[in-house]
Amino acid sequence: MTSESSGRQYSNVRQCATVDQSDRHVPINLRQSGPTPVGLLISTRVRKSPFWHLSMEAGCWRATVYNRVYHPRGYVRPEDGGAMVEYDALVNHVTLWNVAVERQIQVKGPDAEAFVNHVITRSASLIKPMHAKYVILCNEDGGVLNDPVLLRPAEDEFWFSLADSDLELWLRGVNQGLRCDVSIAEIDVAPVQIQGPKSEALMVDLFGEQVRDIPYYGLMDGRVNGRDVVISQTGFTGEKGYEIYLKDATLYAEDLWYGLLEAGERHQLMVTAPAHHRRIAAGILSWGQDLDQETLPFQCNLGYQVPRRKRADYVGKRALEAARSAMEAGRPPFKNVLVGMVFGGRPVTDYANDFWLISRGDGGEPVGYVTSPWHSPELETNIALGYVPWAMRGVGTRLRVHLPDEYAERPGEPAHAEVVDVPFRESVNPNVRETARQRGRDSVD
Repeated sequence: MTSESSGRQYSNVRQCATVDQSDRHVPINLRQSGPTPVGLLISTRVRKSPFWHLSMEAGCWRATVYNRVYHPRGYVRPEDGGAMVEYDALVNHVTLWNVAVERQIQVKGPDAEAFVNHVITRSASLIKPMHAKYVILCNEDGGVLNDPVLLRPAEDEFWFSLADSDLELWLRGVNQGLRCDVSIAEIDVAPVQIQGPKSEALMVDLFGEQVRDIPYYGLMDGRVNGRDVVISQTGFTGEKGYEIYLKDATLYAEDLWYGLLEAGERHQLMVTAPAHHRRIAAGILSWGQDLDQETLPFQCNLGYQVPRRKRADYVGKRALEAARSAMEAGRPPFKNVLVGMVFGGRPVTDYANDFWLISRGDGGEPVGYVTSPWHSPELETNIALGYVPWAMRGVGTRLRVHLPDEYAERPGEPAHAEVVDVPFRESVNPNVRETARQRGRDSVD
């Protein structure tokens, strides 16, 4: 196909107007343009993390951009089994991920707790030193700006381990009005993740038996090859796992990386990309894909992050409380809501190129879109997160998903789908939403 004919092909791809996005300032781009292959330009406009060259050495063959940093997204090539081989290593052995794209924004000073309490929906005082929490930060309209893991390595110090949106400048802007006695800056700390059922055994080899005592979202100081690290029992999967935050990462990346590879040999450690197929099954969201700054927490299974008992003011509180009141009165202040679904077609074994469209169970024009699809080997079906109109959110609702030809049973025929509960399968460490629900609560403190 010539570039001219290719241009004509893509110029005929139109935005889907039947999905109601009238509540957004900038609608999600729902054009179905397919892979549209292009080369990734490596330049100095995007940062190379301290582990970038090590990922290349480990066989990384594709990448994306996350937090303005190059992010490895594939080590096993498709002809050798691709992402599903990496998935097998995660669920049966142990994997090492380069996640230095989780940039660390430090808030430090006498007013650190008060400042952090003003920008997160949860109560910062409940995060004790050497512990962490999954949190959200919202704008004044209640939209989710970021959903990081928030670490508290000291009484007067917090680290925002960021999802895929820049937060430092926003935090600095908020403090222009508050004038809290804190410093706000990115620090030279870069994390890797150790994930999988053999992760604890590997971590014990590295750090000793005390690793077994780290609670979920607990922290511990340690050293690898003489380099200082902070360890957390956290991760972007439903498997047992840890994150290792290397201090002075631009200087000592090799010391940590090679130390992990050496210790991991006896545990069948494999360097892989983050396993989005497993995080979907666990109901873990990906900012920029499943939610953004125009998404309210109540739209995307994060309503539990908006506590009813937090008396202190915080950014977005008024809008969030109004939204919850409207929902309880049967008037949700948004058009679409995130649901889980299972669907047919051939197994989805790689990242989707587009937000695939969703129609009602009896067909018709699209009314929603898929954000995160993948195939679950354990459930033996395709699973996905996606947005549908509020009235179609109920478990058991029948849908149709418009798959690209490579996954469709018959080209042009939408696959049958059904709304199901999230998470799709149990996690080794239940996430906060699961725990809150188990306790019969709709929110956390």
